[in-house]
Amino acid sequence: MTRTKIRKTPRPAAPPVEEAPQIETPEVTSSPTGRTPRPAPSQQDRTLRLFYALKVPSDVAAALAEAQKQLRGNWRPVRADQFHITLAYLPAVPQGRVDDLKRLGAALTKDVPPTPIRLRGTGYFPNEGSPRVWFVKVEAEGLTELAAGLRAGIKELGLETDDLPFKAHVTLARKKGPAPRLSPLTFDLGWQAGNAALIRSTLRKTGPIYDTVSTFRFRGAASEEPVPPTTPHSPLTTSPTEETP
Repeated sequence: MTRTKIRKTPRPAAPPVEEAPQIETPEVTSSPTGRTPRPAPSQQDRTLRLFYALKVPSDVAAALAEAQKQLRGNWRPVRADQFHITLAYLPAVPQGRVDDLKRLGAALTKDVPPTPIRLRGTGYFPNEGSPRVWFVKVEAEGLTELAAGLRAGIKELGLETDDLPFKAHVTLARKKGPAPRLSPLTFDLGWQAGNAALIRSTLRKTGPIYDTVSTFRFRGAASEEPVPPTTPHSPLTTSPTEETP
């Protein structure tokens, strides 16, 4: 029996497949936590922490630093060269708006006279329970009005500031854990403030760094009110009551 050979017809070759164009994607490096890190903000996007303030002169600061030696426990004393009276705080200022704040400070201080400043009794904030801040109260005519003017001007510029009631004080220490209260102290200290400043605050693990951005001299008619002594040896005594912030 003769076998018939069946010839298979070859299949047509498949058309060549066009390769899809390759799209380059930026390489992303994972962080140690496995999360994709956020891009660093550009120079234009960065904001500054600023505040208007009166600086405490070095001789008065030295006396306050002596009082800080009585702190115990987890109180973190403020450095003597950083003592100040905050007038208005700005937590996030675009760098391009700093010149506006300089003009505002100059406009609102040009008619302010040199101002007598007096330091009184120490207090805590909050006054009840576990306090976070130890401070000394400040008395001075005109500071409340100056602070209100600065805050109103900041809002007119469309910038953020705090809405806390203004109570003039100098922060002496902040609590970072359990710590005892000190007995109330009173000071016989003061000085004549001749200017205010716009200050930049840069946060570091070791504490904030302050840099003066601009200084505004008080150009109004000087007050004839006497100024209390400013020597580092001015007496400080205990008081039966505490001041509230």
